[in-house]
Amino acid sequence: MRWARPEYVRDMRSANDVADQIFAAIEAGDAAMVASLYADDVIVWHNNDGIEQTKEQNLRVLHWLVRNTVSREYRMARRFAIDGGFVQQHDLHLVFDDGRTADLAACVVAKVSNGVITRIDEYLDGPGADAAFAPP
Repeated sequence: MRWARPEYVRDMRSANDVADQIFAAIEAGDAAMVASLYADDVIVWHNNDGIEQTKEQNLRVLHWLVRNTVSREYRMARRFAIDGGFVQQHDLHLVFDDGRTADLAACVVAKVSNGVITRIDEYLDGPGADAAFAPP
């Protein structure tokens, strides 16, 4: 039996596989895995500020989140396949270093090509989004 080279195996990941991997990596605080799941020219947009982030900018936010939280857990996730990607609604439960908690209701629309995410549009909703990032 011949095995495919690693880059071909990577390309065979479905959008659902990529979704499973990125949300697990964020929960684990594994920024290197998140980076490997992003295309080099990925764009990440959030409705709360309307700014399109580059890969590097988005990974800085993830590093901040990991440094300032004890745990990150996706709850009540509902995922739907779309042409070329996925949509996931979830609550992200955060526990901060100082004991505060926050629940962020979110909807992520992601485009996936060749086994990597090329674009994310993330919609945050509710008071949890403001509370999560407010100083204690």
